Amino acid sequence: MTALWGGIVVMAVGCFALKYAGLSVPERVLQHPLTVRAVELIPAGLLGALIAVQVFADGTSVQLDARLLALGVAAVLLALRVPFLPMVVAAALVAALARQL
Repeated sequence: MTALWGGIVVMAVGCFALKYAGLSVPERVLQHPLTVRAVELIPAGLLGALIAVQVFADGTSVQLDARLLALGVAAVLLALRVPFLPMVVAAALVAALARQL
């Protein structure tokens, strides 16, 4: 049990140190064009990675199922510029129907 608390303390100190390091970055580094461009691209990369993990992963294995079909429907509707809420509802309906088959 003490190892658990020790791990929690180490993680808390590490998180604080990382936050402090981020706040200590000089302004000239933050305004550099390469930094600005990277900051603009990071959310898209993280979202893509999250989608990939949620669609293709099932625990420790890769699985192709109704989620992939729903993602395809959402991608097509996104390309057609369908509003977000109908796109999500359509993708959910496709996934539900595919799971029923």
